[in-house]
Amino acid sequence: MGVESRLPEGILTTSLEKLINWSRSNSLYPVTFGLACCAIELMATGGSRFDIARFGSEAFRASPRQADLLIVSGRISNKMAPVVRRVYEQMTEPKWVIAMGDCASSGGMFNNYAIVQGADRIVPVDVYIPGCPPRPEAFLYGLMQLQKKIRQEKLRDRR
Repeated sequence: MGVESRLPEGILTTSLEKLINWSRSNSLYPVTFGLACCAIELMATGGSRFDIARFGSEAFRASPRQADLLIVSGRISNKMAPVVRRVYEQMTEPKWVIAMGDCASSGGMFNNYAIVQGADRIVPVDVYIPGCPPRPEAFLYGLMQLQKKIRQEKLRDRR
């Protein structure tokens, strides 16, 4: 006799880990932090046409202490790198990072002494979104990939 036959109808069973990961993936709070032209596309994503609210991310936070998602949107100059790192360090755990655009992913066309050649040299990046600048649809796809990654995390691995 299986477990399904002993449980009353309408009872939902899952593990605590899956429930926590589901709730974390559907309530990401990004910090308001735009660095360059990709931030314009990010603002478009927050509008009614693309409706980022359906992913639970409509509340952009002004304080990193209230956010759990850092979206590095655009190029990072060497002068701005310590600020990006400080914002990341001020965020509460668990926290995730999206590198939005070619500049945030690899330095883009700015291969010179003044631009950091990728956000992953400053903070750990979870999802890379290519494009110059990436369209809002690409950002939403990247957000869905981050949600998928969060749902597969193990609590014991998150420190």
